[in-house]
Amino acid sequence: MNSYAEKLFLRLKNIDLNFNSKTAYNIAIKIHEEFMEAFSDGGIKEAAFEIKEELEELENTELDIAITGETGSGKSALINALRGLKAEDDGAAPVGVTETTVYPNVYTHSKYPKVKIWDLPGIGSPDFSPVSYLKKVDFPRYDFFIIVGSERFRSNHIDLAQAIQKMEKKCYFVRSKVDSDLSNMERSYPNTFNAEEVLEKMRDDFKKQLRKCFRNTIPQVFLISSWHLDKYDFPQLVEMLEKDLPSLKRLAFLLSLPMFSPEFKEKKKSALKSHLWKISLASAGINAIPLPNLPLACDTALLLGSMVAFYKMFELDDGSLARRARLARKPVEELKAVMKSPQEKEITIDLVIKLITNYAKEIFPPSIVRSLVAAGVSFAATYWMLSSFLDNLAEDADRVRKKALEPRAPGRAPRQAQDLMQPKVK
Repeated sequence: MNSYAEKLFLRLKNIDLNFNSKTAYNIAIKIHEEFMEAFSDGGIKEAAFEIKEELEELENTELDIAITGETGSGKSALINALRGLKAEDDGAAPVGVTETTVYPNVYTHSKYPKVKIWDLPGIGSPDFSPVSYLKKVDFPRYDFFIIVGSERFRSNHIDLAQAIQKMEKKCYFVRSKVDSDLSNMERSYPNTFNAEEVLEKMRDDFKKQLRKCFRNTIPQVFLISSWHLDKYDFPQLVEMLEKDLPSLKRLAFLLSLPMFSPEFKEKKKSALKSHLWKISLASAGINAIPLPNLPLACDTALLLGSMVAFYKMFELDDGSLARRARLARKPVEELKAVMKSPQEKEITIDLVIKLITNYAKEIFPPSIVRSLVAAGVSFAATYWMLSSFLDNLAEDADRVRKKALEPRAPGRAPRQAQDLMQPKVK
């Protein structure tokens, strides 16, 4: 990172950005001061250019995730869950017990085309050889491997994991269909069933099994259900991958995941907030266009693209809302009605200019603006606007999720269901 940009980052990270009307002016002035101090001897253009290149690098960062396991282990269900899809959705991996994958089959993320999830051929054949298998599936292509098992992990799983480790790549064991196992145990032992005790016993059994096979680094086993990513060990799997992936791939992974819990929504918001200063710096430093009636300038196209991307990241874009409405069997208008942010289609260059102008006037009185350096004001106003915009979208995501979970009111079926019930005219 450019030394000027790094100085700015170090100065900004200690500023409390919990905005409210009483502290707005003081925080905005502080942001302006830190910006000007970081660039007291020049370097704004150079730092902004380098940061813009870094943002473009993030946008072009590729992540290749390999999913492998035996037939019927839940590979396809996990692939769909990671992409936020159900089996009936367009482009979803077919779910079933018949192994149809002979060669690696790639599933590109609908919103993040650089994130690719690979369904690898099954490893259940009697003549399975990890070395020939990894050669066949083009081992170097993948960033990490997830080995899926739905019962016990067999010798094929162990052999493959050992070969992957030997070639110095990361692999993770995922024990799928945990919800089904718990349900079966509850039916078998209705009087003594305790979910946490069963899960802990499963973890201990897997640890003992793997300890016999791995001398050094023992892969961790994550118990998951592809139907309930918020339960069991999926959040822990996400945390482990966060630690193991390099920074840009880590962010690409986090942003591509569906909003499976309120806690993960906060994690995603925090990850995005850590990059807002970069967007603001690039906007204020290069390709900055003067705004009407204010002595400041910004790259409105960059801001527009970033704000539209935020909608996708919080699953508030039109496509995500339509899909959630369909799953909830509710009109999409009912979900949109609880949102306080503008609709995705309303985010235009004109609205971006209006928002920045309003925020600039709110935090910097006109008499003060004229006495400050325009680049610093542009940076502070943009930073403030983006952060507030992100907070509002996160709150909208919560409201939409809660509305979708509400029981459907009795009476008229939603339009999607009505359409299905209409007789077809030949």
